[in-house]
Amino acid sequence: MRLWTMPLWLAACLSIGSPAGAWGDEGHEIVGLIAEHYLTPTVHARVQALLATDDSGLTARDIAHEATWADKYRDSDRDGSRRRYYGTHKWHFVDLELDSVDLNRACYGRPPLSEGLPASRGPEDDCIVDKIEEFQAELRNPRTEPRERLLALQFLLHFVGDLHQPLHAADDHDQGGNREIVSAPGIRTDNLHHDWDTEFVARLGAGETDIADRLIAGITDADRRRWMHGTPVDWALETFSVAKTHAYGLLPAPTTAHHHELAESYVVDATGITAEQLSKAGVRLAFVLNQALD
Repeated sequence: MRLWTMPLWLAACLSIGSPAGAWGDEGHEIVGLIAEHYLTPTVHARVQALLATDDSGLTARDIAHEATWADKYRDSDRDGSRRRYYGTHKWHFVDLELDSVDLNRACYGRPPLSEGLPASRGPEDDCIVDKIEEFQAELRNPRTEPRERLLALQFLLHFVGDLHQPLHAADDHDQGGNREIVSAPGIRTDNLHHDWDTEFVARLGAGETDIADRLIAGITDADRRRWMHGTPVDWALETFSVAKTHAYGLLPAPTTAHHHELAESYVVDATGITAEQLSKAGVRLAFVLNQALD
């Protein structure tokens, strides 16, 4: 999909408001549905067989809902020991600073896994790039213990999506836009990260299935060939560039400290970028799973 050849359905969606969803739920479900469309039959069956063993009770055991599992798992003990939260919440992003792109620093020195330690029990100070690579290796390895293989799949279903949310790969010393308060026509005042997580996704259609179907219809064979290359590092740097150019680059100067009034042109651009990022994420998630399980 190319923003300069935006489909008519997307142009129509941008002209109206719609209720907020979430790139924590709706957005991730869209990525899962797109990926499912591009899985080979053999890999699809293997993914479903693995997910059928999920006894966590946190999500339904289909690809779209399991794509939200890592958030549910992270947040499932916020009122208890918070081990799941503190142990995994940094794995969902990589804070590449606009003024100094340093992947090693953003990934806490890129700590290696100790010999024999499963990726799901790796150090809490790690980033999404390393975790995708570690879980890819585990899923690819048939000798990985079955429970760990399931966890590897569940984290991958989520993290490949997270890596394509622009403010999960870029930072302006503002917690990925969480400190920037924004207002926009037809959108309630909230922080910039929230709007990229939710509001711009919600403007794409009437729900995750509708949006996924429309995005799939706009993905060309040339898009797939172009997107099915590279590594998580490459994808992180690409997403950083998107954030620098669009999420931050088009952000108007603050009217007061850390408060911005977004023009409709910003919302239109951000919604188109969101459509493209969700499409890339779905294609690349299928690419990762087809490589690992075929």
